[in-house]
Amino acid sequence: MQKRPDLIVCEQCDAVYRKPQLGHLEIARCLRCDAELDRDTGSRLERLLPLTVAALILFVMANTFPIVTIELQGLSSDTTLFGAVLALSSDGMSEVALLVLATTILFPLAQMVILLYLLLPTSRVKRPPGFVPLMRLMQLARPWGMVEVFMLGVLVALIKLSNMAEVIPGAALWSFAGLTVLLTVVVSFDPRHIWHMCEAQQALDAGHAAHASDEASGVNDAAGKGGEQTP
Repeated sequence: MQKRPDLIVCEQCDAVYRKPQLGHLEIARCLRCDAELDRDTGSRLERLLPLTVAALILFVMANTFPIVTIELQGLSSDTTLFGAVLALSSDGMSEVALLVLATTILFPLAQMVILLYLLLPTSRVKRPPGFVPLMRLMQLARPWGMVEVFMLGVLVALIKLSNMAEVIPGAALWSFAGLTVLLTVVVSFDPRHIWHMCEAQQALDAGHAAHASDEASGVNDAAGKGGEQTP
């Protein structure tokens, strides 16, 4: 099947349109069902890369430092998120431990690492290896990243524990708060924009290659004509 990068298909009703040239922050909608076909992101993709890097830094901090420190009758105890997962597993709640591990560590980390890989400047020059399966994996992992749910559960638990013991928030708790905000921004983008970015770059490269080929052909023709002339 021949690829038609000049066409765009509505994801809701499968109507086919010629891909529009959008102005700054313009949105194209389907004439049949009013679904969004495309939008101009402005400089959002450029801002997405530093936000992803910042989210990864906060993710490392959130999983390295203690979440809270609980002090009761002169005794103190603290733990990290991974320590909590190990504690759940050792207490016979392996299913809950696996769920916490997947939704708060594995799936969010997979989304951020894949997005960072796809947004690197080297990836914009040429479509990186594994582009299609990585895009599908990122879409698969997106609904399962539940850092915000974990953050809400921690806050509820801290409020209840504060009546029984002294609760001291750790660095990881503040990191999780910042990570929740950044992840909300990062994962809210439309993955179609990365496809469009790669398609635009491929079209630009094809145009440059065609232009270079035309110039080379013109030089060869000129050289051939010059060789046929006699003094």
